[in-house]
Order: sequence, then structure tokens, then C-alpha cells
Amino acid sequence: MQFVSDPDIAVKIEKMKRRVRWQEPLLEEKEIDQTKLVIEDSDRDNPEFSFLVIGDSGCGSHLKHHPQRKIAEMMLQHQGQYRFIIHTGDVVYQVGSSEYYHDNFINPYQEFLIGGENPQQLQYDRLTFKLPFFLVPGNHDYYDLPLIYGILAQATWLPRRLLRGRIDLDVGWHGSYEGDAYARAFLDYLIEIKSKVNLEKHLDTHYTAKHTSDRCLNYQSGKFTRLPNRYYTFRYGGIDFFALDSNTFNQPLSIPDTEEGQNQRAKLLARQSELEEREQEIQQAMDKLDRNNPEDAEQLDDYYAKLEHIEESQRDIEKQLNRHQETTDWEQLAWLKANLVSSWQDESVRGRIIFLHHPPYVTEKTKWNQGQTLAIRDHLRQVFDDVVKEIDTLPENRSVVDIVISGHAHCMEHLYTKDTGYADSYTNWIVCGGSGHSLRRQRREGTVLFADTDDSSHPIGQSHLFLGRNGSGKNKKRPYSFLRIDVRAGDKPEFIVKPYVAEWHQRQWNEYAIDPFLI
Repeated sequence: MQFVSDPDIAVKIEKMKRRVRWQEPLLEEKEIDQTKLVIEDSDRDNPEFSFLVIGDSGCGSHLKHHPQRKIAEMMLQHQGQYRFIIHTGDVVYQVGSSEYYHDNFINPYQEFLIGGENPQQLQYDRLTFKLPFFLVPGNHDYYDLPLIYGILAQATWLPRRLLRGRIDLDVGWHGSYEGDAYARAFLDYLIEIKSKVNLEKHLDTHYTAKHTSDRCLNYQSGKFTRLPNRYYTFRYGGIDFFALDSNTFNQPLSIPDTEEGQNQRAKLLARQSELEEREQEIQQAMDKLDRNNPEDAEQLDDYYAKLEHIEESQRDIEKQLNRHQETTDWEQLAWLKANLVSSWQDESVRGRIIFLHHPPYVTEKTKWNQGQTLAIRDHLRQVFDDVVKEIDTLPENRSVVDIVISGHAHCMEHLYTKDTGYADSYTNWIVCGGSGHSLRRQRREGTVLFADTDDSSHPIGQSHLFLGRNGSGKNKKRPYSFLRIDVRAGDKPEFIVKPYVAEWHQRQWNEYAIDPFLI
């Protein structure tokens, strides 16, 4: 039995649509676009502004230290200098449960919330942000917990080995209920408005803005900070931002019924056996450690991270081996294409940024060649190719989007693609997934990405910055991070990216900034 379960893509799509009353008659009658919002901000047309980026943060205390809270405290030092925050997903670990929203979201970010001075009194499904806080769901925000594990997690009299060390993770009675906790916390949960009269009143109160002539949600900091949908777009300072739910188009591609496909299947089965053996070795090593010993506690932290990425790798392999092809969210991908085309046809738009959870490009050792990573890359390539065909050609020295920001890989990374053979060439890719949860290392194969995952073809991308777990023993370092991105004026805007780091080393914190880089 898997420790957690991931709902089918079709279930995720259907459930989320129901929660926001997707395109119900009254919303269509009022010509409301449920994928757009306008930020009520008198400064939103200013071409120079800043925003912060965090991701993969949603954990509680980390065996004697609290990385998420430390990053939040550093973010507070930038108050008054940025206009909004972007979160790349995995808001609450391990299974997106409403039971952990207080410990893993509300308490760490209390200063960013109205009423945060008394965080224990806040309800996770009634949150209001002081400044815009734009999120996308991560895979953990959709996960569920089989009932038997919920029961075992509460039965503290049972031997610890029943859960093989997992009893110490952020797990309660249940999971996310197929993303319901995330939807209740951050989306405009319209399904709870029962009467048509009250629904109409709600829409006429909060959907009064106009975005590219479409009626849409009016995002009011300190008053109404719900998001209209799991994917959406907004404009600030002449930059179009596109928030995507990558959990519904990350299904690995099917293995073909060819000799090459059989070889690929054999490699995956062998890798699956290796992971099972490694998992057993780690569990045996954990049983010998004393969590009350500081050095052992840090080693346990490492082992927990390894167990988690083993399970993620096992789940990715199972999805590749499963011949049943899940639904792909073609509706969202078509929406992205149409809105990118419209953005390019609008002369008032200076640039474009996409943010989503799963990275299309990354060199973190557990994610760089996963089936899900390659699937996300393939789908975005198709969209970008279609956009270029539609608009005929891109201006010189421009890419379809200026930056793609993601999380999922527990690190900070900046990559740049060369000629990939597709319209995702010459693009900046930023991974911001190191804002709280256990960090991961960079792959041993190096910083260059190749067209084929066996590194035998032509190079298509290069990692220019990587911040993740490094060192060993007493020299082991854990550099948790967030980003500040300053946007400058100009028809072709400049983006100054500033990484900030809180490094946990020898059981103490060190704060520092990485030299900014220009995009």
C-alpha cells in the first residue's frame, strides 16, 4: 500500500470545477471569466515594481529548527518594497490536510494575514491576505491518506516501526480530500453559496473588475483575496502573469510497444527494485538513531527526505509503467495558448511570466529526468510552438515568455535553454522550491542538460545557479531560500533576480544574499 494516494487527473479537474461552479449558467449569463483577476492597486500600472517568490514551504518544525518560519522572517525585512508574493505550490505537507494549515501555513505566515496577531483564532478557510498572495497547487496539496495510515498515525501506542519512521511526519487523520482543503483555503469556493440570490449578490460584489474587456474577480488586499480558479491570469506593470495547475498535465508519456520501449520498461523495473532495497536500508538505519541526540536528529531529517524522494520516484515509475493513459488537461493548455496569443497581440503588454509547480527544466538529482518533468516540458513546448505559429513570428531577442517559475524540486535554480528545436529555446527557467521543506542535491551528471536523458545528444540547457543540500557530515549545509524579482521599465523589461538564503549549518542559522543576476 502506498503511503499517500494521488487522485486521477480527471478527478482533480472535475472536483475543482464543481467547487468554483465552473461556467454555470449564472456566471455565463453575467459574462464572467473565471480565469482572470484584477488587483485593486492604484500602482498596478507602474512599470517598475518588485515581487517575492517562495515554494515547497509547507512544513512545520524541522527536528529542532523551522526553515519555513525563518524564510518568512527574512521576507518581512522586505516589507514595503514588493507588491505581491508568488507561491509555487506544496503549501501544506505531507498530504495537504486541513489539520495542518495552522501549523504549516497560518502560523509561519501570520504577519502576512489579517488577524495574524492572533493566529490561533484564524480559520484556514477564511483567510485574508494583507498584500496579494498568489498560489498554485502542488502535488502534496492534492494528496490523500489511506484510512489505515490515518488510524495508525493516531495510535501512538503502536510500535513506531508500523509506519517505518513516518509517524513523525506531518500526518493526521486524513489528506486533502482531493484538493478540497487547498480550494477552501484559497479559491472562491462558490459551491458553498446555496441560493441563487446569494450567489448573484456575491458575484455583483466581488466580480466587478475588467481584464481585457472581460468581467472578472476584483482582488482587494485586506478585504477579498480569493482566487477565481486553480489556474488564472493577471496583469501588473504591463507584465502578464499566468498561474498554472501543472498537476493535471504531468502524466508521463506512454512507453511504446517497441524494442526500445521494452528496454525502457526493463530499466524502470530495475530502478524500482533498487529503490525498494534502498528504502529498507534507510529504515533499518533510522531504527538505530536517537532523535533526542542533536546529531542523530539531523541524520533523521536527512533520512526522512530520502524516504520521501524514494516514494516520489516510485510513484513516477509506476505512472510510467501503467499502460492506462490518464486524462490530460487539454482545456487548461488551450486556455494558456489562447491567452498567450492574446497577450502578444496586445501592444500594452511588455512581458510575460508563467508560474507553476512542476519544473520543465531542472538539474536537481531526483527530478531532472522524471517522467513528469519530461511530460510538463513536452506540453509547454507544444503550447509555445502553437503560439509562435499563431502570431507568425516573435520579435528579435524575445522568447514566448520571459521567465517560467516553478517549484517541486527542493532547491533554488536558474537555467537557460539554448536551441532546443522548439519554441521554448532561449528562455529563462527559475526553480524556487527551497523555502521550507527538506532540500535536495544537484545531479552528479553536471549542470548541462541534453536533448536525451542519457546525456549522449546535443546540449539544450545550462544551469547557472543551484542552491541545494551540499556537503557531508559536520560540513553539511542546508541553504533554504526565496527570491525577490525587481522589474524595470522598458518595452523589453529587465528582471533583476535576487536570491536570499537562510542556511542551516552546524545547528545555527546564517543569513546571506546571492549576487543578483539580470534576465
